Amino acid sequence: MSTAAGDPGLARRMAGIAPFHAMEIMARARRLETEGRSIIHMEIGEPDFATPQPVTDAAIRALQSAQMHYTPATGLPALREAIARFYLERYGVELAPSRVIVTPGSSGALLLALGVLLDPGRQVLMADPGYPCNRHFVRFVEGRALGVPVDAGTGYQLTPGLVARHWTPDTAALLLASPSNPTGTLVPAAALAEMAQMVQDRGGRLIVDEIYHGLVYEGQAGTALAVSDQVFVVNSFSKYFNMTGWRLGWLVAPSAYVPALEKLAQNLFLAPSTPAQYAALAAFTPDTLALLEARKEEFRRRRDFLLPALRQMGFDIPLTPQGAFYLYAGCRRFTRDSYAFCRDLLEQAGVAITPGADFGSHEPARHVRFAYTTSLDQLEEGVRRLQAFLDGRAGQPQP
Repeated sequence: MSTAAGDPGLARRMAGIAPFHAMEIMARARRLETEGRSIIHMEIGEPDFATPQPVTDAAIRALQSAQMHYTPATGLPALREAIARFYLERYGVELAPSRVIVTPGSSGALLLALGVLLDPGRQVLMADPGYPCNRHFVRFVEGRALGVPVDAGTGYQLTPGLVARHWTPDTAALLLASPSNPTGTLVPAAALAEMAQMVQDRGGRLIVDEIYHGLVYEGQAGTALAVSDQVFVVNSFSKYFNMTGWRLGWLVAPSAYVPALEKLAQNLFLAPSTPAQYAALAAFTPDTLALLEARKEEFRRRRDFLLPALRQMGFDIPLTPQGAFYLYAGCRRFTRDSYAFCRDLLEQAGVAITPGADFGSHEPARHVRFAYTTSLDQLEEGVRRLQAFLDGRAGQPQP
């Protein structure tokens, strides 16, 4: 293949993969901090809590005593068993450990699922707004992501009616996220069961992103695995378990797909991180879970402070998010360009948030996302700065 001077000869798929604006905002925020600026970080979905000490201690013990060789491609047998036990104890769902595949982050889990399900050109339905990497992963495996616009009227989630309307003979899978990023809303249990049956009746597959499942603030969400043993469930040690840097997740799949998933895992990443897997064995101990539940309550307190504060300023947040740690806020009272708004807020007020452009094509310029992944003191300071920033713009023409 010949290329013009200066053309690196990128694969055509790269044109369909957009940059992650939240990471760009964070990089600029870090540069400003090196220049001495004080920045309030509400742009990245990363818990500010340290990895629980029992998890770190387990990793140290393993590094000192265990041999850090490759594990099986599907993960340490003991960890797969621990994950299966977790589903039984928390959800009452009996799960064969053989259906659990440990992966390098939840991204690795979703990539495996899409890799075994999608032929080139096949379609995946997903909500718009939604987590940006989902559609990019679909593009990477040469599929087509169809973002279906959702709003407060549907709880920012797909519904059986929307699935029926948008399903075509080219559709291979439906991807749901509950709780979702960026909106923090849940798929109602009855709707989840109905959509699982609809997808199965149409010969497709349901993938459910449950990586924020432990972070539900009123009641407890039920796992999609209680609905059907034919769903693919993606989960992670990053969010609820506070292990982002360990890069570890898992996939629960129908038994018939496990051999293909294992083969793909062998070829894509050989095995997950061995030290991270030994560390994760301590994630399910009573001491760790008690600590995580206390931290969940702290996230709830942050939500309950930030949500009314933003509404009082004039941000449009019609629903109270049930989970995750995000507020997806309409900003049309202040701007017609959420990216410019986020840029100016960072540069002028030292507050980092994410523009709606990261999350799809449904009114992205009218929305921003706040992550309450920093301390309550920092959120209070962020609110003060944000209010001063808005006061300073009052009466001025806005982009």
